[in-house]
Amino acid sequence: SGAGKTTITYLLPRLYDPNDGQILLDGHDLRELKLATLADEIGMVTQETYLFHDTIRANLLYAKPRATQEELEAACAAANIHDMIASLPDGYDTVVGERGYRLSGGEKQRLAIARVILKNPRILVLDEATSHLDSQSEALIQEALEPLLQGRTSLVIAHRLSTVLAADRILVLNQGKIVEEGTHTELLARRGLYAELYETQFMRQQAMDVAPAGVSSR
Repeated sequence: SGAGKTTITYLLPRLYDPNDGQILLDGHDLRELKLATLADEIGMVTQETYLFHDTIRANLLYAKPRATQEELEAACAAANIHDMIASLPDGYDTVVGERGYRLSGGEKQRLAIARVILKNPRILVLDEATSHLDSQSEALIQEALEPLLQGRTSLVIAHRLSTVLAADRILVLNQGKIVEEGTHTELLARRGLYAELYETQFMRQQAMDVAPAGVSSR
């Protein structure tokens, strides 16, 4: 936490511009590209999901204004949120937001993921996209995201390393600097910070999986 991971994601859509150096997209400095062009090409799911005070349908159509009902339902099914929406009295016409139906953190996150699936962007940024989900929902979402990650540039920010094990390139940040980079296998072999984090998380998960329930007998 506080290593600068989220700040990097803000540089891509030019929410910030770098003080030094440049960021290239297909050989072009990002500062030479129009913000509208970048907005069309980049899809983001962040830790803080924002929903407009409007219907679920309108919030989804923000990503693809001419999407059909079938496309909306397919995207939501892929994000494991369609059944919940269908169970609401007004379905996709349910109003959400500050004064509407109150979605849980996980439901908001899944709706945001459905929105980016619908947009089908050229560049995908996931900043702790599954941070508010339980383990079962996270596994379902990761399965849904797998085809979306193929054939496009994807930047995945994660604390839980299970999210990035299959990445082509992993960057390890510490105090705002890249301290390691490589594949999962390469980084484990170096026995550095990544390996330390991985072993800590793996051992913690393993302990949770085998921990017996508290039972007393007399």
